[in-house]
Amino acid sequence: MKHGATVIGIAAIVAACSSPDSMGEDIGVGPAAVSQEDGKTAEPKEETGADRELFSDTSTDENAEREFSYAWPREVSAIPELAAELTVHRRERLDEQKRNWRQALADCPPEFTSCRNHSYAIEWRVVADTPRFLSLSNGDYSYTGGAHGNYGRGALVWDRKAGASLDPQAFFLSPSALDRAIGQKACSLLNAERAERRGEPVPEGETEWPNQCVSMEETVVFLGSSNGETFDRIGVYYAPYVAGAYAEGDFEFTLPVTEAVIAAVKPEYRAAFALGK
Repeated sequence: MKHGATVIGIAAIVAACSSPDSMGEDIGVGPAAVSQEDGKTAEPKEETGADRELFSDTSTDENAEREFSYAWPREVSAIPELAAELTVHRRERLDEQKRNWRQALADCPPEFTSCRNHSYAIEWRVVADTPRFLSLSNGDYSYTGGAHGNYGRGALVWDRKAGASLDPQAFFLSPSALDRAIGQKACSLLNAERAERRGEPVPEGETEWPNQCVSMEETVVFLGSSNGETFDRIGVYYAPYVAGAYAEGDFEFTLPVTEAVIAAVKPEYRAAFALGK
C-alpha cells in the first residue's frame, strides 16, 4: 500500500528557516508535545477527540527543534487491526525522524538553523466508507533542511471481510490495465492544468519530464464513493516533481468509474464498483 507521499490542504510551501512550530501551524498541525529522550523535552502526547486521534512528539536542542505529528480519524480507531497497523507505521516514521535529527545535530553547527530543524506531519482522512471497505487518503509534509520541505499524499483501503489493508491499485488487474482505462483522460486533465499554470500549451506527444503522461506506477490512486455503497469514482494524484517542477505544485483529479474501469478491476472486487456519473 502507499502509506505516504503529504498534509492534505497545505496552503503554502514552508520556507527553509521556518521554525517547527510555525511549520506545524502552516500545515494544520498544532504544536506537538515533547519527548523525554532527545533533549530538553517532555512526554509524547496522544489526544483522542470526537473526530480523530492525534499523536505528537517534539524535542528541542541548542538552536534546533524536532516536531512530529501523526493523526487518523475515528473510523480508523473503530477498527483495532487497522489502528495497530498505522501505529506500527507511526512508530517507524518517528524512529526514522529521530535518527535523522540526531545525525543532523552531530553534523550541523548550531548556527546552521535550517538543517537542525526537522518536521514531519501526516494526517489520514476518510475518502469512502462502504459496508465492506474503508478507503483512506493521507497527506504528509516533511522538512529536513534546505530551501523547502516536501509534501505528497498516499492511500490505503481496509477490507473488513479480509481483515487486511490494500493499496487501491491492488483492486485492478495491473497498473497497465488501469492505465488503459483512465490514463488518456487523466493525462488530458493533467495537461490542461499544466497549461493553465505554465501559461502555455503542453507540447503533444512528449514522453519526457515535465511534459509526459504520468504512468500508474507514479500515480497515487484514491477510491471514492458518492453513494456509500460502492466505489463509483477514482482520484488520481501526482506529487510535486512527478508531473512538473516543484514550483508548479501537485496535481489531483477525480474521474468517474466507467465500463472500462470495471473491466480493469480484478473479478473478486468487481461487485464493489459501480458506474459513476
